[in-house]
Amino acid sequence: MKVLYNDGHVDECPAEEELHVIRHSAAHIMAQAIKRLYPEADFAYGPATDNGFYYDVDLGDKKISEEDFPAIEAEMKKICKENLKFTVFEKSREEAVALMEERGEKYKVEHIGDLADDARITFYQQGEYIDMCVGPHLCYTKALKAFKLTGTSGAYWKGDKNNKMLTRINGVAFATKEELEEHLHMIEEAKKRDHRKIGREMDLFMMRDEAPGFPFFLPNGMILKNTLLDYWREIHHKAGYVEISTPQIMNKQLWLTSGHWDHYKDNMYSTMIDDEEYCIKPMNCPGGVLVYSSKPHSYRELPIRAGEIGLVHRHELRGALHGLFRVRCFNQDDAHLFVTPEQLTDEIVGVVRLIDSVYQKFGFKYHVELSTRPEDSMGSDEDWAAAEEGLKVALDKLGMEYVVNEGDGAFYGPKIDFHLEDSLGRTWQCGTVQLDFQMPQNFDLTYVDADGEKKRPIMLHRVCFGSIERFIGILIEHFAGKFPVWLAPMQVKVLPVSEKSRDYAHEVTEQLEAAGIRVVCDDRDEKIGYKIREARGVDRVPYMLILGEKEVEAGNISVRDRSGETVQRSVDEFIADITAEISERRS
Repeated sequence: MKVLYNDGHVDECPAEEELHVIRHSAAHIMAQAIKRLYPEADFAYGPATDNGFYYDVDLGDKKISEEDFPAIEAEMKKICKENLKFTVFEKSREEAVALMEERGEKYKVEHIGDLADDARITFYQQGEYIDMCVGPHLCYTKALKAFKLTGTSGAYWKGDKNNKMLTRINGVAFATKEELEEHLHMIEEAKKRDHRKIGREMDLFMMRDEAPGFPFFLPNGMILKNTLLDYWREIHHKAGYVEISTPQIMNKQLWLTSGHWDHYKDNMYSTMIDDEEYCIKPMNCPGGVLVYSSKPHSYRELPIRAGEIGLVHRHELRGALHGLFRVRCFNQDDAHLFVTPEQLTDEIVGVVRLIDSVYQKFGFKYHVELSTRPEDSMGSDEDWAAAEEGLKVALDKLGMEYVVNEGDGAFYGPKIDFHLEDSLGRTWQCGTVQLDFQMPQNFDLTYVDADGEKKRPIMLHRVCFGSIERFIGILIEHFAGKFPVWLAPMQVKVLPVSEKSRDYAHEVTEQLEAAGIRVVCDDRDEKIGYKIREARGVDRVPYMLILGEKEVEAGNISVRDRSGETVQRSVDEFIADITAEISERRS
């Protein structure tokens, strides 16, 4: 595919950049269509993204909704059919400002003012539409073959809540109509799997206006949550971790010492106690440090692996809240490891293998990124170089492929991030391993080495699940609420066909309960077809036991699994099989 670069030359586009160019060009074509339909429109930013493209638009008193999309899409198709040529030209800063002022583009004028003094200012034009842009773009509008507008949202100019709220119009674009159709199918499937919808249907959790961003877990959700935590505790005990718990509220000075106050204060809740300022913890790390520093340590005790399921609070903007994915309080499955330099590689390897085992258990694929020093980092060049090298050595020892993500580390150290892929191919950043030389220094942490000298331990921060709440949201959508038996809040639903089999259904239910199986007997006076549809579509139960007169006479059960297949079994056989399935945590 040939594209037009901002120096005016046309060249073949690298394959990995083609989709970005298509989407960027789609944003310009959409803006041109909007300008034709709404001449008063004033445009801010309109980039391509990993998921599609958008444009932020100021329409004055007018609003664009999804009801307006057919007209905009029709105009975009018209522009494509016109086969307008993309051209590019450069202007001096003064000429660029004059051009944008002439065209009534006040946001572009302001953007020019934010550019570096030596910045090249280039413009792309197709037909009557001109946009300030670095490109590259398609050569002709006809090359855009497959696109769809997907939604609107609000967006502050420059992302600053003190600025005007603009209308963000989102869309997707692909090289072919087949790819677009596949993507739109995935979006529809994602809507069906929306964890907020399924969470309501299965009585897992709820959100209330009285507590925005603070989830309520319902009885079924608590079963799911506690089952996950039981699994967490089991695997960590086997891996040599101890469990601790640290306070939710601690003195502000602690957060100043740790360095978190300077980086997180806008997202922290605080309160006054005894005329002193205290903070509700946004993370567990400083508490873990205080536990380590509570007594002297010898090299013989290291490594110390201390895990914590800690409830943390972060002030997220209300507009950013999204079900369990973005909340204001959540349980973080933290662990903090204190190690000697000689132990560092082996401990990182152990953590990575533990995280890998968790993701395999749930059937997740994943990829790994190594995030390096950010601009707002703490510590010396030497410490950062040693930390990044330590993570690289461990990954190389594991033979694990990874991508370097420059500048995305934590302020106190570099990290390994695990991006898992769900059943729809979406990626989620969950697990992380962070190496920290800074906090042991800030808190003067030591251990006595074999030579009798005090040494500084290296601290590792790591999570497997990340936020438990967010991980539950991911699991809901990954499995579409059809959890593996060991996770399912309701593992079996017993369905008597009529009143004649009701007593027998209660007997079978009691047998299952005695075996530790989570079972519910639906003995309502409803038709069996209705009960089956509810058990399958709402409860999403792994197994239904359908009991009629025939089963009563034979003293057995009809077992229906999620495939819809029904087989005759004895109660004892079924209990033995499902118990094994649960104990082995089969996915």
